[in-house]
Amino acid sequence: MRLLSTSCGCNRGEIRGKAQKSGMMYLLFLLAVALSCDGCPDKCLCFSQTVKCQNKDLDTIPQDLPDNTKFLFVTGNNISHISVDSFPNRLELLTDLYLSGNEMESVDAEVFDNLPNLVRLDLSNNKFQSFSERAFPHNNTLQFLNLSRSLNNHSFMDEVLGVLQSGNLLQLTVLDLSNNDLVILPDTIFTSLSNLVNLSLQNSSIISMQNGTLKGPLLRDLDLRDNSLRDLSTTTQAEFSLKPGLRIRLAGNPWRCDCFIEDTLSWLKNSTQVVDVQNLTCAEPEALRRQPLLQVEQSQLKCSGDMEGVLETSYVFLGLVLALIGVIFLLVLYLNRKGIKRWMYNIRDACRDHMEGYHYRYEINSDPRLANLSINSDV
Repeated sequence: MRLLSTSCGCNRGEIRGKAQKSGMMYLLFLLAVALSCDGCPDKCLCFSQTVKCQNKDLDTIPQDLPDNTKFLFVTGNNISHISVDSFPNRLELLTDLYLSGNEMESVDAEVFDNLPNLVRLDLSNNKFQSFSERAFPHNNTLQFLNLSRSLNNHSFMDEVLGVLQSGNLLQLTVLDLSNNDLVILPDTIFTSLSNLVNLSLQNSSIISMQNGTLKGPLLRDLDLRDNSLRDLSTTTQAEFSLKPGLRIRLAGNPWRCDCFIEDTLSWLKNSTQVVDVQNLTCAEPEALRRQPLLQVEQSQLKCSGDMEGVLETSYVFLGLVLALIGVIFLLVLYLNRKGIKRWMYNIRDACRDHMEGYHYRYEINSDPRLANLSINSDV
């Protein structure tokens, strides 16, 4: 009995000690939360080093952010414009900034100058029309940039993408340009991004890759899925081959399986860079629709039908042009019929006079008597 009571007493002491320790940790946690919430902006939620101001219908970036903020979420608001005044205080610890879904249209110069240690920036789901090339400081540390669903107005594309060519994003390793209306990328757009490793261009309406587009960056992962590529030029294939560690995704493009895709097919069958090559299928012609590219034989690649169609179209167009020219010519003749008739009469009279002169001289030369008479009259 004594032994049992001693054991129970020890257990009660241990339980009481653990309870006190848990209570102390809970109080410390509450204290930490209270301290972290000190100075938290209105309409925002603050905990630890994270500030969340999400879906609060804000039209500006909150100004009174805690100095120890490391992760800042200002998403789903109505902030159409950010300038140097958006971050008036220097936030040395801020590394991750999320500004997606704000209907944002413009980013001014020196916006991020007070965020010297910014590593991750999410600007997706916006409507950019201008983006200053001096938005980032020269010594910035940005490594991840998300511009997905933010470049859907092709009229402002060059102005917005100019920030990628500014030479200020030397540390950038991951770039997301997916779900945009890019169509054709400038040939030097990624040249200054020397450390770029991961590039997503998925679903961006790209119809071709320009010569030199991928020249410069290291690139280890390239996503070109769900675009409008019909084939790959030999120059693009050569650029891919110069990066042996590159992994490419090409599924979801409308590949046109005719004679123009022969070089692309040959490259695909001999390259190990396309990780989803088994998922590539023909979109045209109808006879090869949904057939895997790797199963297409060279004998199946036809262009004659297409060329005949082109020639037929050309002949029809030529016939229409000639008919139009004929109609115009007849119309000109009709409008100038009186003048043309007068001109023809004048030519007829001139020819008649000329022929009568020749006839008179012929008669004189053929009759010696008339010839002597003509000589005497001349004397």
